[in-house]
Amino acid sequence: MSIAEILAGANFSFEKKFGQNFITDKNLLAAIVDEAGISGGTVLEIGAGAGTLTAALAAKADRVVSYEIDKNLMPVLSQTLAGLDDKVEVVFRDIMKESDEDLDKILGGEYKLAANLPYYITTPVIMRFLERKTRPSSISVMVQKEVGERLTAAPGTADYGAITAAVALEGTAKITRVVPRTMFTPRPNVDSCVVRIDMHDKYADVNKPLVKKLIKAAFAMRRKTLVNNLCSSFPLTRAQAEEMLLSCGYDVRIRGEKLGIDDFIRLSKLF
Repeated sequence: MSIAEILAGANFSFEKKFGQNFITDKNLLAAIVDEAGISGGTVLEIGAGAGTLTAALAAKADRVVSYEIDKNLMPVLSQTLAGLDDKVEVVFRDIMKESDEDLDKILGGEYKLAANLPYYITTPVIMRFLERKTRPSSISVMVQKEVGERLTAAPGTADYGAITAAVALEGTAKITRVVPRTMFTPRPNVDSCVVRIDMHDKYADVNKPLVKKLIKAAFAMRRKTLVNNLCSSFPLTRAQAEEMLLSCGYDVRIRGEKLGIDDFIRLSKLF
């Protein structure tokens, strides 16, 4: 029975508020799982949907814990995940309301994160799992294509922003594939892509709260120079801000979007 037939048989109606867009192509699903580097271990999935990605993950992982907010999908998932009870646990709760303590109890140790994320929670989910104490070893998420381009942009480009630098502080991000809108049911208005973020500890000894504050300040007003933004966000005189930039080898007229994560860290050490 096809996914469309299962959905129809369960009288399932797509909820726009949940941003539901399902993938059913098995070759695409298998490719996404392979590119996520899933081979044994535990995988946390956010948004089980119709269970198609869940089943593909279960084919390669030892265990899949899948959070799903829409309880109307229960009868659908009982069919699409039939026979996988020994490998898949579906938790019908909002992942963003789950405490870190409860989440850690369920996961039980090391894990990877994989998800076809609803667009409206993309950034909150990514930042939560980048910054939580027990981070996944990697994050592989389907996101809106333009969001993926922002997450992986190079300094000085139009797509580069505060979120790019914040991600680079915690991991290395790359787009593994572009997924056209025609691959989803129902079809969204935009194309998507899969972004994989591999965690690193390169900056474990850095004052990360200060670096994040610097990043936020640098992009507070993109049309202004970094000196102006620093003076607006920190108790600095213009002369002090210019001296800091010059000591790092930067032009005093530089804008924040020209700085990569290593530049922000270098600047933070002067504080």
